[in-house]
Amino acid sequence: MRQGLVLLGFVALCLALGVLGAEVTAPAIPSWYAGLAKPSFNPPNWIFAPVWTALYVLMAIAAWLVWRRGNARVPLTLFALQLVLNSAWSLLFFGLHRVDLALIDIVLLAAAIVATALAFRRRSAIAALLLVPYLAWVSFATVLNFAIWRLN
Repeated sequence: MRQGLVLLGFVALCLALGVLGAEVTAPAIPSWYAGLAKPSFNPPNWIFAPVWTALYVLMAIAAWLVWRRGNARVPLTLFALQLVLNSAWSLLFFGLHRVDLALIDIVLLAAAIVATALAFRRRSAIAALLLVPYLAWVSFATVLNFAIWRLN
């Protein structure tokens, strides 16, 4: 029972942070973001919500797998750090319209995801693998953020 509750807690935490990011993001999409010059590889707006939802669930499962192994203070601290950087990106990019600061943040986020995955791997190879799609998406988002910064 406790295992299931902790898993639900991790899922709730990750999805709640996603909702907070969406609250900052949604108002900027039809206005500020629509007016930015974007590269040809910019995905359609509708793709972001389902992708992020899936990634947040994978992240939560990964954290739970590591938590189950015990003695996970360092890996879960790194996990929390990358969650903070992830949330900060939405605020910087969409909330404050600071594409430049968001670019710095997302580079730090990618590094934090790598550090988290490496720390997770010591506890659970599956947990580390569950972070690979997240790292891939954030890597793509970094290129996209850079392109938008450059074009604007």
